[in-house]
Amino acid sequence: MKFYYPVVIRKQPDNTWYGFFPDLAMCEVTGESEEDVLDRAVDAAWTWIDLELSEEDPKLPAATDPVDIPVRENEQVREILVNYRMTDGWEE
Repeated sequence: MKFYYPVVIRKQPDNTWYGFFPDLAMCEVTGESEEDVLDRAVDAAWTWIDLELSEEDPKLPAATDPVDIPVRENEQVREILVNYRMTDGWEE
């Protein structure tokens, strides 16, 4: 399964990077560089989705269109692709 979610990233005053997913509750990341925070964002979104899908009644939120996300002057919106492979019950 493929999931696309927008992440808002910004450079912090201490030159680190911060990112959050408007659609994924409490899903936030930090990193040393823009590339680092985007890599960590993919991992964080995968973990969030995996946890939600392990629930008895999973509820994955719809992804907000990136153009509808308000951003500050120092922020940018990126779309994250998460490839999620469901393997429970499958023999390889």
